[in-house]
Amino acid sequence: MTDNGSEFSDPENIECINGKKLTNVFYCYPYSAYLKPEIENNHELIRKVIPKSKSMDNLTQKDINILMSNVNSYKRKKLNDQSPFDAFSSRYGFKLINALNIHLIASNNINLTPDLLK
Repeated sequence: MTDNGSEFSDPENIECINGKKLTNVFYCYPYSAYLKPEIENNHELIRKVIPKSKSMDNLTQKDINILMSNVNSYKRKKLNDQSPFDAFSSRYGFKLINALNIHLIASNNINLTPDLLK
């Protein structure tokens, strides 16, 4: 679920790779961030690394994995000071995390700046 930002204006290219549909994109109503509160924090953290003015066209899957490993290793008060990585893995194990190639980043090594993907 996402907002109607220009970076999400082509859902078919987001959903499909080589003509194969891999996911679904769902949109919130305009100005209704309350419909997706759990991912709003992720959007803010991602935008620290990829500012709104920067294109995402040249990102590779490796870049996305690095970015999401850092974002999901960042501890959240809402999760009782756990990271999403820790909260998910303790509840569901590591099979999906490993399949997504997401890794836990030590707190002192988390990088949420544009330098992360350089």
